[in-house]
Amino acid sequence: MSIMKSEEITAESSRSSEDAIQVAISRFSKTVRGLASCHINSMSTTIKDARIDMYRVNMQMTFQVDAAPEKSGDGKKKK
Repeated sequence: MSIMKSEEITAESSRSSEDAIQVAISRFSKTVRGLASCHINSMSTTIKDARIDMYRVNMQMTFQVDAAPEKSGDGKKKK
């Protein structure tokens, strides 16, 4: 049985919304193992000098939680 957890994060890129999503996935996967899916909650942009400055994406990242090590009858971790 696997347990999944999700975290809400926001990422941005000056190139595109798709690039902001890839930035988030690349960065998040450096600190979390078992990344399984991403749900886009919202997308927005910032504007500067009448042009899009940054693309922002708010998303829910879902990943598998590692199983806790089993303990033996004496309370010590099994090898």
